Amino acid sequence: MSIRSSVARSAVGLLLAVGTVHAAPVPSAPQLGARSYLLYDYHTGQVLAARDPEVPQPPASLTKVMTAYVAFDALQKGDLKLDEEITISKDAWRTGGSRSFIDPAKPVPVEVLIHGVLTQSGNDATLALAEHMAGTETAFADLMNAQAKRLGLAQTHFVNSHGLPADNHYSSPLDMARLAAATIRDFPEYYPWYALKSFSWNNITQPNRNRLLFWDKTVDGLKTGHTDAAGYCLVTSAKRDDMRLIAVVMGSASDQSRFQEAQALFNWGFRFYETHRLYPAGEKRTDAPVFGGEERSVPLGLADDLYVTVPRGKYDELAASVEVAPRLMAPVVKGSAQGTLRLKLGDEVVLERPLVAMADVGEGNLFRRAIDAARLWWQE
Repeated sequence: MSIRSSVARSAVGLLLAVGTVHAAPVPSAPQLGARSYLLYDYHTGQVLAARDPEVPQPPASLTKVMTAYVAFDALQKGDLKLDEEITISKDAWRTGGSRSFIDPAKPVPVEVLIHGVLTQSGNDATLALAEHMAGTETAFADLMNAQAKRLGLAQTHFVNSHGLPADNHYSSPLDMARLAAATIRDFPEYYPWYALKSFSWNNITQPNRNRLLFWDKTVDGLKTGHTDAAGYCLVTSAKRDDMRLIAVVMGSASDQSRFQEAQALFNWGFRFYETHRLYPAGEKRTDAPVFGGEERSVPLGLADDLYVTVPRGKYDELAASVEVAPRLMAPVVKGSAQGTLRLKLGDEVVLERPLVAMADVGEGNLFRRAIDAARLWWQE
């Protein structure tokens, strides 16, 4: 089995041999009772199944995934330390809903508060962390929204750190999936904390509310949420072999149903789809001719590893093509997009990724530029 290669304006080797797999028909995706849901492929960003994935709605405690993202970012940059001790405000201590039972008379380390957010879903721990990082929860919400904008979460806006009901506080299944993927990608050192099955503080042990951690050994994290307005919500991820999927369920009818619905999405996705790593980042895929440059051409490749997810047994039907600009003029900056790699399955475009210059190409001398200018004139 191999990927056929059709090339526009350049020659490129795009073959990858794999073992033969017989294609089986893909049945319809599970039809769930939740108000909206999504099954999202982590490596490619492909949506495999969905209902109303871009409709904003109350996210309840799924909000805390962004709270944790902001905290992880600060830890990674050195702006926050795990052993910093935080004095708990009366506002944080009095926060309703799920709690970590932190004591306003006893300073609490940042690390404990983060586990309170992730494992216990403690609204008191969440607000205490937000106040410590930004002074007020309103200021912290500004940090959350800045990250949402940077990540391209177009159907998301936060006004608090914990997800208790508030006007103008919303997100969508697609945005939650993208936020989960960003968490897994950007913070590999902290993401495993989402898999803790329980956490103890102040002589109280609470189990993780994500029951799939107990039901399915391939599930390794993220969050539950519930309010009357939001219904029962869940964003969670599972990894089987080289394939990782993210399931988002919002507005499910019960605590039990959200887990059953996410499990149904996982079982369907892993059973009927497969993920392949096609090409590594930084490896030349083609050469693009350069006019007026120190070099006659520039190598083009991918900035990131390229994965594709397709129905099982359909891998040998993929066709890859490359397009590069017909008149690439010097100077060319390393890392700049100068072409497109496209994968098609039949008539459907499965993926498109930019091809970037793998080297700088400066302007050539006066003679080279004159010769190439004449070549371009002659081709017109």
